[in-house]
Amino acid sequence: MPADIFHRDFKSTPWWWEWWHPSNDLSQDPPRRTDVLIVGAGYGGLSTALELRRGGIDAVVLEKGDFGVGASSRNGGMVSGGVNLGKGISGKNRDSEAWQARKKALLASGVESMTAIEDIIAREGLQAHYIRHGRFLGAFTPAHYADLAGKVDDFNILAQAGAEMLPPERQREALASDYYHGGMLIERAGHLHPACYYGSLLSAAHKAGAILCAQTEALSYERKRGGGFRVRTSKGEIEAREVVVATNGYTGDVTPYLRRRLVPVASHIIATEELPDGLPEALIPRSRAVADTKRVLTYYRLSPDGKRLIFGGRARFTQAPPEVSAPVLYRYMTDRFPQLKGVKITHAWTGNVAFAFDWLPHMGRTPDGLRYLMACNGNGVAMMTYLGRETARKIRGGSNTPANAFDTDDFPTRRFCGGDPSWALPFVGAWYRFRDWWDRRAA
Repeated sequence: MPADIFHRDFKSTPWWWEWWHPSNDLSQDPPRRTDVLIVGAGYGGLSTALELRRGGIDAVVLEKGDFGVGASSRNGGMVSGGVNLGKGISGKNRDSEAWQARKKALLASGVESMTAIEDIIAREGLQAHYIRHGRFLGAFTPAHYADLAGKVDDFNILAQAGAEMLPPERQREALASDYYHGGMLIERAGHLHPACYYGSLLSAAHKAGAILCAQTEALSYERKRGGGFRVRTSKGEIEAREVVVATNGYTGDVTPYLRRRLVPVASHIIATEELPDGLPEALIPRSRAVADTKRVLTYYRLSPDGKRLIFGGRARFTQAPPEVSAPVLYRYMTDRFPQLKGVKITHAWTGNVAFAFDWLPHMGRTPDGLRYLMACNGNGVAMMTYLGRETARKIRGGSNTPANAFDTDDFPTRRFCGGDPSWALPFVGAWYRFRDWWDRRAA
């Protein structure tokens, strides 16, 4: 690994922040009472607040830090619907009629998530730099290619994906690399600028009348005898009829029921310096999004201005400084694109995503009545936006009927995880790396 991969102007902050930076400009002091209190000002929390205000319901959003400092301005900006459910719609003992019906419902709700984010961007006039040019999913091994090929019909029929298989000899139609054993080209997918989308969504929620409170941490809560909740925050107590938890990969000890059901995983990203004219489009024609089927996955795309490669993946499953994560991602990047050897890195950063034990997103209620939306398994841009909208619509309508296939009481945990499943991440990461190595060697 070259020792000089870092650009002289290197920053350990997201490249996205060069366009929109976290701030507290729209922050207000929290009121003592509100209809709905939302904990977490990411995509999910803001989408919930925006939809509530569209229905005339008061909404207060609490953010522990600055607005936008979390995963909503740190992710890769990938947008897809349905096909990103991955392991949640596959596996053993899932060929029964009941499961087939469940799979159909899950994929249909996945389709709705992409429709929802596109509708919100259009309705609110959000400056998200959104393009819908498709996604290539690279097969790490021939067996992975066969597995993807077995899902094409489901994705096209149930998720309207516009998917087709590209065998190895056609792979360069999607990207200038011979790293994969072919893959799946998915037309119903795209990407956006995550920080610009976040900043626009924040402004839209503010304009709609939501009260946004930065640097305001939820410390504890209790049910009131007459109904509703009393929440103690770092800026005083707030009484609310409903409380919505949308903390996802940053869920803490205040909600132990949810913490036991989430595995926070660090996702690391690097941005290259500006590439020579013509090279970016040659690397990834039509500026598609790219991901792969590795257990220790990678995902990448061109920047919105078409000048850089934004490359992310599981360099570590836990937080790590750039001097640890960036060289790993650089090696992954140049494994796929040897033509980028010698290119410098200008930015490296990380953020948390949240996985569920069943690999599916979840919304619903805890046993003591808190509403929640979370566990998007690394695909939360569209999904968290969608689950926020759906949660708000349930509150507005006063209905207990499930809003979608992700709205269930079945939010699994594991006995071994105790109060915090993240202790197992180093072991999981080591096992996944070994399995990837073995699978590739066998292939």
